Formats: sequence, C-alpha cells, structure tokens
Amino acid sequence: MATSRTTAPVLIVGSGPAGLTAALYAARANLHPIVIEGAEAGGQLMLTTEVENYPGFPTGILGPELMGKMREQAERFGAEFVTANATKVDLSGSPFHVWVDDEQYTGKSLIISTGAKAKMLGLDSERKLLGRGVSTCATCDGFFFRSKDLAVVGGGDSALEEAIFLTRFATKVTIVHRRDRLRASKVMQDRAYANPKIDFAWNSVVEEVMGDDAVRGVRLRNLKDDSESTLDVAGVFVAIGHLPNTELFEGQIGLDEAGYILVNHPSTATSVDGVFAAGDAVDHIYRQAVTAAGTGCAAAIDAERWLEAHGHDSGATTDNWD
Repeated sequence: MATSRTTAPVLIVGSGPAGLTAALYAARANLHPIVIEGAEAGGQLMLTTEVENYPGFPTGILGPELMGKMREQAERFGAEFVTANATKVDLSGSPFHVWVDDEQYTGKSLIISTGAKAKMLGLDSERKLLGRGVSTCATCDGFFFRSKDLAVVGGGDSALEEAIFLTRFATKVTIVHRRDRLRASKVMQDRAYANPKIDFAWNSVVEEVMGDDAVRGVRLRNLKDDSESTLDVAGVFVAIGHLPNTELFEGQIGLDEAGYILVNHPSTATSVDGVFAAGDAVDHIYRQAVTAAGTGCAAAIDAERWLEAHGHDSGATTDNWD
C-alpha cells in the first residue's frame, strides 16, 4: 500500500532482504518506518526462481514468494511502503529528506538498502533465459546443475571463483573470456589452470544464449578471426562484475572507488551521522540474501539506538514525529 504519512522516525530507501528486514525490526521497535521500496521492489531475488539456501525453507521457496512474505511480515507490524523510486535525497543533516518526484518524505534517521545489480551481457536471449539457466550467482544456483556442462563468462577473480565453485557440481566448466589472458590474481589463475574440469574459450564473446524454455548452449564469436562456434551447456553464469545502486547518494555520503557505501564495521553507520546502510549496496564480497538480511537487522538496531541517544521516544505519537 502507499503510505499516507510523509514523516517517520526511520526512512528506508530500497527493499530486498536488507530493506525488508530493516523494516521488520524498525516496525517492531515502534519506529513506524516508511519504506521507499522502488518501482521494481524486492531486489535481485525477484529475478530468481528457486531459493534453496535461505534458512527455514527446507524444500526451497520462489524468490518473489520469499520477498512477498518478508514484505507482508514487515507490513503486519506497521511498516508502510511507497512503491516508487527515490529521485533525490538531502543528507546534509537530520532530519533527512527523500523525494519521489515532487513528493517529499522526511526521516529523523535513514537506512539505505538499495542493493546492487549484476553487470549483464546485454543480450535479449540472456534476459529471456535469466533464471532458466542464466545466472549471476554460482553459490545460489550451482546445486541445480549437477553433472551438467556449464559456461562462465568473465576473466577476473570473481569469474574464476565462480568457475572453481561450479566444478563441485558440473561435469565441465568453460570460462569464456574476451582476451587471451586472464585478469584474475595469479593464485586464482593457478587454481583454475590446475583444475581438470575447467576449459577456456579465449578471445571469445557470447553472441547468443540458445534455448527456448531453458539454456541448451551458447553461440560464441572469436574476436581474432570472427569465426563462430557453438558450446553445448545447460547453464551460463555471467561474472563480469556488479554495480551498486548508489548513484543517488554520490557526493553526499562516503563511497569507495567502486561506488559501494562505506560503513564503520562492525556497525552499519555511514559517514553521515544518523544514516545507516545495509545489504549489497555495502557488501561486494558475500552478496547473499541471508547476509543482506543480517545487515538489515543490524541497521535497524543501529538506527533505533541512534534515535534513542538523540532523544527520540519510541512510544511517541505521530504528532511528535515532525
């Protein structure tokens, strides 16, 4: 539902496991959070079919269903949602301001959980088969490809980590790389070269992911001689990097060189007093739903303690929020 309020003790920008867990904890602490969840709410799990590694679901659960349950749980305790994208922020000091077009929302504290998005190849066929054999997370989906041949696209540490992990399940993993040498660290290269299940398609790019309802192969183009070939695989793992969704906060909050929000570990406090951050907008290492949820919990607790230290009464009525 859309909220009728525009002011709250806690504003949350972004949804997904981090934002929804933060909303749940903040709502149970009587902080009446407003969640600006985005026009495409729910984060990357909305693009995932079966989730089998989230605790509490022994037979697995669909990604969108898991996000729906988390949202419903937060809503039950009083979190209110704005299903639209934040378009502007003012983090110059508490209270903080977030705009959705011309509508302004104000929070004494702010939690950022805008996530990250995987860089994709930009192919129509890739988009069509996302979640049907095309994946951006070996840890999430590798189990589904036991005794299958797979392709990993990329040449950095992440690509090699994904490929090595996938050899636990796959019969063979082919690393498709557009150059004739890897960009990964030497230790990762040594591990990949030593793994008998890993092959390489050098100087090659994916022109098409083949298949109707599921991946059955990829069409490759060699950049040296422009020749084309077909690689029969049951899955394609795209590992060419991630982009944090933090453009909205540039120049107002501390970011690292890759655009991830800097926090004062082990807390979720950012460079702006009263602003906290959680999930994949911070974490470029684990990028799992369960770790995102954990930092969402931490951000809500950090915000609650910050508000208390700054004189906020969690039992206050809405008349005192302004």
